[in-house]
Amino acid sequence: MNNYLINFKNMNWKSPASGVRQKVFLQGDQKIRLVEFSDGFEEKDWCTNGHAGYVLEGKLSVAFGGRVIDFKAGDGLFVPEGEAHKHKAMIAKGDKVLIVLFEVLAP
Repeated sequence: MNNYLINFKNMNWKSPASGVRQKVFLQGDQKIRLVEFSDGFEEKDWCTNGHAGYVLEGKLSVAFGGRVIDFKAGDGLFVPEGEAHKHKAMIAKGDKVLIVLFEVLAP
């Protein structure tokens, strides 16, 4: 029987890097993450993974080559995978962002 509820409240936070903590749900090739960015987090390397998501709280700045786009609470985002869409997430010092991200894992 399938359990259609993803109960993030009962999951433990995991911190894969400084300024990031997340709760991860995996089912087959689908990944759903509840992610909190804080403490002036900035990705060191360019990310080429695809993401779709929704900002629950705060402001997330994402650099795409020569421009930066700000995503605020209530905004959705869609970033296709690939080198042409490489990006880096950034959070202002003292700010915090809570976002839900949906990803399809590569085979």
